[in-house]
Amino acid sequence: MKTTTTKLFFALAVGLVLFGSARAGTLEPPVTPPAPTMVTLQQIYDKISSGAAVGKTGQTACWNATGAPISCALTGQDGALQKGVSVSPRFTDNANGTVKDNLTGLIWLKNASCFGLQTWTNALSNANTLASGACGLTDGSVARDWRLPNAKELQSLIDFGQFNPALPSGHPFSGVQFDGYWSSTPSGTNTSNAWTVTFYNGSVYSDTDKGQARYVWSVRGGA
Repeated sequence: MKTTTTKLFFALAVGLVLFGSARAGTLEPPVTPPAPTMVTLQQIYDKISSGAAVGKTGQTACWNATGAPISCALTGQDGALQKGVSVSPRFTDNANGTVKDNLTGLIWLKNASCFGLQTWTNALSNANTLASGACGLTDGSVARDWRLPNAKELQSLIDFGQFNPALPSGHPFSGVQFDGYWSSTPSGTNTSNAWTVTFYNGSVYSDTDKGQARYVWSVRGGA
């Protein structure tokens, strides 16, 4: 009987303590409910399956098989469909020797011909060692912040509705050359070659010998 009484007393004491704590507010729910922290499987799936957006080509006109201009209506040509995404303004001049591409988020060197013509090996080195104080940069960057763009990054600058140069109208870059620019991407069919992009008309080549001289356009950022 004594043991039972002791247990009842202990349970009553615990209950009073908990009840008192709740009355004091420490266990009461907050006035504003906390934000949900759970992520559903559907949200995860949507995130990983959404993919990256593809930019518009810039082409808005249409032509027939002989090259004569025609109405784009119902042709199925790029100028009619104009698929992809675009942003306006496309570029932001950061006033420190850099330009931000608002479509891709990449930061480009404003001076597109700072290093002149270089072999592929030298182009990689020039891009990797670029830092603030060179090529008009005042952005505080240091060596290894910059790099040679890969083939897709370099081609992302192209506006296929423009030529000489094939860049979006009103771009803020200086010194853009119409000859080829090196990418950091070697050719898959012949590793002594690398991919280049020509900014006269947006041509892309996979067979440029690494020992040839092409231009260098440094970039930083990217996923």
